[in-house]
This record gives sequence, structure tokens and C-alpha cells, in this order.
Amino acid sequence: MSLSVDGPAPKEHARIGLIALATDLNSEADLRRMLPSDVDLYCNRVRNANPISLAAQRLIEQEIPRAGCDLLPGLDLDVMVFGCTSATIAMGEAKTLALLAQSHPSRYQTTPVTASLAALAHLGARRISILTPYRADVNLALGEYYESRGLEVINVSGLDMDDDYAMTALSPELIVAAGLRAMAPEAEALFISCTALRSSLAVERLEAALGRPVVTSNQAIIWHALNLMNHPATSAPGRIFNMPSQRQEA
Repeated sequence: MSLSVDGPAPKEHARIGLIALATDLNSEADLRRMLPSDVDLYCNRVRNANPISLAAQRLIEQEIPRAGCDLLPGLDLDVMVFGCTSATIAMGEAKTLALLAQSHPSRYQTTPVTASLAALAHLGARRISILTPYRADVNLALGEYYESRGLEVINVSGLDMDDDYAMTALSPELIVAAGLRAMAPEAEALFISCTALRSSLAVERLEAALGRPVVTSNQAIIWHALNLMNHPATSAPGRIFNMPSQRQEA
């Protein structure tokens, strides 16, 4: 008895495509951990230089078309995600979103920058503190961009790092301590940048200690992707998942 298959298998789950950095040890597992069971994540990677620099990250735009094309060829995706906050800043948010849309058929596209801006707006937070693992030049570019999008960035606190592997090695306990130091008294929310950081594991402790919402790059990606698909909220950490959502276009 032979079996024949005509075309792709029926789609039962939503599909998210992730383009991650070759050196990112964290984002793929972190995103899967926060996703509902009926949403699947498929990942491909782009070559990147490690240690990180803005100049090197601008070159990643040459890799995105290849990585997107090779991600489940012939199948449409619900959301395409680029998984690096600082590289999105280096390449430009609009350019990154356009590259995602061109690289693979998908209904929506998002980046950690796009997602975090949407999450902060949904929380009603305009005055923010930012914690990053980055060095001063990346922090400056990131702070200026968030300011250009209408936020009041009170401070950007960096850990002076440029190695993806070292960033992932930072414990959630260290991130909690750094977040407590970084949060300005007048800030309405704390944004923790970088998909390589295991900061989603620190969100609940930080929110309990600070009494204010905390948004991280990976947590924001999950919230935004589900919101774009009009998918019910998941049990991921953070106040953002406890607030009623209205679908927002990327």
C-alpha cells in the first residue's frame, strides 16, 4: 500500500519564523518557553561578528534574505521575527521590517524594537529606563532611537559587554540586581534590551520589587506576535500579558 501526499500538510498550528544571530544562545529556547502549545516556532540563523559592533551588525542585512528564504521554503508564516535588538537599531527598524517581509511570505513582521515599542505604548509608559548589556556607543544609538519614537528615555544603563555568549551567561539574579539599579524613580517602566539575555526569567521578581512594569526583548516579541495574530494571551511573565490587548499592526 502506498501513500501519496499532495501539497503541504494541513496547518493546525500558527507558525512563527525567527531569524536569530548565529551567536545567540538564548532567544530560540526563550521564545519557545513563552509560546502557547498551539503556536510553533521555526528558526534560521544569520552570520554575525562576535564581539558585537554597530558597524558589523549593519552587514547582517545582507544575510536576512538568505535566512528567510531557507526557512520552511514553500510554506507561509504567520509572523516573521528578527531576533536582535541592537542589530535592528544598527540596520534601522523600517529596513529590518522590510527585509523580513521580502525574505519570506508572512502575514506580519516584527522585531524586538517594534515589539517593545508596542508593548510600552500598550502599558501607557512614556517615561522609561533602559537596561542593556551593551557598550556605550550601542546604548547611545538605542536611547536616541527610542527618544525619536516619542518616549522620554530617562537613562540607559549598560553592562559594557560586546560578547553574545557572555551575555547569555549572565544569571537572572544578576539581571534582577542590575534592573533594580537601572530603574529611575520617575520612570514608568523598565525596558531590558537584548534577546541574548535571560531577562524574561527576571521579570516577575523585578516587577514585584519595583511596583512598575518590566518589558524585555523576548517577552515583547511573544506579546506582539500573539497580538498581531489575535491569539489568546499566554502565561508568559509580566504585566503586559495581564492587560487586555487590541491587535496592533507592525
